[in-house]
Amino acid sequence: MWGVIYVLPWLIGFVLFFFIPLLASLRYSMSTIQANAEGIAIQFNGVANYIQALTVNTSFNRALIEAITDVLINVPLIVIFSLFLAVILNQKFRGRAVARSIFFLPVILASGVIMTLESTSLIEAVNQSSTGGSSLGTFELENLMVNAGVSDWIVTYLSSAVDRIYQIVSQSGVQILIFLAGIQTISPQLYEASKMEGATGYEAFWKITFPMVSPLIFVNAIYTIIDSFANNAMTELIRDTGFVKFDFGLSSAMAWVYFLAIAIILVIVNIIFSKRVFYQD
Repeated sequence: MWGVIYVLPWLIGFVLFFFIPLLASLRYSMSTIQANAEGIAIQFNGVANYIQALTVNTSFNRALIEAITDVLINVPLIVIFSLFLAVILNQKFRGRAVARSIFFLPVILASGVIMTLESTSLIEAVNQSSTGGSSLGTFELENLMVNAGVSDWIVTYLSSAVDRIYQIVSQSGVQILIFLAGIQTISPQLYEASKMEGATGYEAFWKITFPMVSPLIFVNAIYTIIDSFANNAMTELIRDTGFVKFDFGLSSAMAWVYFLAIAIILVIVNIIFSKRVFYQD
């Protein structure tokens, strides 16, 4: 009884603010919605909205592919960058608390007001100028790696990572804290024993730190995927279609296709990670 009482506020909120609107959006995605003097008229039209979104609308497929591509590029970079910084910030050095605060600062700045300023003011100009200014450096980096015999797709991936450095840093704050908390729970006796056995810092990382934080890598990968899908050109297209063009049926169909794409990616990631995660008994 106490367990039911404990989850009751969440359960009420889930039913009223998520489950009922979810069913309503599914109904809207299979209907033609028109507003008249008597209210809103809903007429069932099957999968016509889905066909229009996938075959007629010129922006939906492009925005969907861009969103999935960005996730495939950004998620590994953000997770690796977060783990790397967490390992560094876990070391003992003067000003460690200030350094941790600096890397978590983008999470605080990601509020609605700051995001609006970022997209409409001087911050955007600075970001664009920094992106444009790094083009020459990226070109030199590509030539250096190509001449060194690095594969073309690796060169393309790393060069795109350089161009996305602002986005990677700004979306890594929560992941860094999660990794940092996980690293601090690892028993120091493990590192002391490995040091007595002659293990180097490199070996200690791959044999102790990495396996111990592998569950957190899984958690951060899922979190980063959802966070990357939550605010991009795809969500803006769905929002504009529904609340600017007032085509709620097409907007709902786009949202459901987007939802299914996210669900498929999460299932694939879960299958890949669940077999490789190490859980300490």
